[in-house]
Amino acid sequence: MSTSTSASPAPAASGPGSPAPVIFDLDGTLVDSEPNYFEATRSALARYGVTGFTWEDHIRFIGIGTRETLEALQREYAVDAPLDDLLAEKNRAYLERARAHTEVFPEMRKLVELLHAAGHPLAVASGSSRHAIEAVLGSTGLDAQLTVLVSAEEVGQGKPAPDVFLEAARRQGAAPRECVVLEDAPPGAEAARRADIRCIAIPYVPETATDPAFSGAGLLFPGGQREFTAEAAYRWITAGKS
Repeated sequence: MSTSTSASPAPAASGPGSPAPVIFDLDGTLVDSEPNYFEATRSALARYGVTGFTWEDHIRFIGIGTRETLEALQREYAVDAPLDDLLAEKNRAYLERARAHTEVFPEMRKLVELLHAAGHPLAVASGSSRHAIEAVLGSTGLDAQLTVLVSAEEVGQGKPAPDVFLEAARRQGAAPRECVVLEDAPPGAEAARRADIRCIAIPYVPETATDPAFSGAGLLFPGGQREFTAEAAYRWITAGKS
């Protein structure tokens, strides 16, 4: 583990010897889909006359659900179109890109394989639509290991509300405190805290590593994916397990 990695002891989940259920955020955590989302958002806004949407504009919304992001952008740019039309256009553009190319972070793929081989229940809980989640997992081959999927569309509120993580724990038949969440964005880390779920934080934007939302993470990789290792995360998740 990198010496810059910040960690606190991971309390053992209930049920000695039971592999801890692990819940992955999707975008920016498992896969580097943010460039696809940026291009899809830029394309959707341009269709309605908004130009000049930049990467810096996009990163303000990393970790926020698609609908909530578009609601904010609709207000900010005074887009004169129904939200559902804007959402449909962005989803169309995103799915086209996602099916063509989505990169899995190599150490994340390795972690999924380690956890799956050890019998850990695995889930994805994301602010993306279910269609987008399924498209990404299918195109990357991760759908073979990650079969429990929760979209923010299926719950009351998206992150930073805890709903998606609580629903993922419920579908895995586990109490929240038995689970571990992996997250890349402050709203997701805050959602894990509110759900009372242990969190591994891998900031997609390294400059956000000092965000107060990450202070409650049990294991923090301040350098993000360039610092993250599957072995370090796996050891922390399995600490105290027989």
